[in-house]
Amino acid sequence: MTTPLLVKICGLRTTDAIDVAIDAGADAIGFVHAAGSPRTVDVETARALVEHVAGRATTVLVIKGLDPEAAALAAQDAGVDVLQVHGYDRARTERAIELLPRVWRATSPGGDLDSWGEELLLIDSPRAGSGERWDLRSLLEHRPTGPWLLAGGLDPENVSRAIRDARPAGVDVSSGVESAPGVKDLARIERFVANARSAG
Repeated sequence: MTTPLLVKICGLRTTDAIDVAIDAGADAIGFVHAAGSPRTVDVETARALVEHVAGRATTVLVIKGLDPEAAALAAQDAGVDVLQVHGYDRARTERAIELLPRVWRATSPGGDLDSWGEELLLIDSPRAGSGERWDLRSLLEHRPTGPWLLAGGLDPENVSRAIRDARPAGVDVSSGVESAPGVKDLARIERFVANARSAG
């Protein structure tokens, strides 16, 4: 029996975008808590958005630039289901896993694709959130050892092909469903989920 493809829509900041993503069939909703990102929200806002999700999808707090203790505290305060860490080495990832039951780790194609104990590995472009595409052929030489999500440069137009080529456990999109940095395009969210589902 095949595991259904996981579809995550990331960088959401409004209840309208959340509702559209969930109604379209997204499995996970991501909230960014990272200084300098056009999609960042504070912990209080993230908590209000998690309350709006109300268990209809898995909620993920995406962090960068915080140590494991501060990241775990932010995730607990926001009330999310999962902490997603960016830029962590193995020691910090393992520390986050000690602190929280569910941790996803993001890395780039040139990073360590072996499992460090995280629930899911997310393979993103070297500049996360940039929308830059990367060469999927690198995965043919060394595929991750555990379940993983494909991210980086995905959009409604290319997600079906990317899923067929890379065969990930799921996909994650942020800038590919925006009309401007940090501004989600509701129609693009719907098309992304539909096209991902048609391929997965």
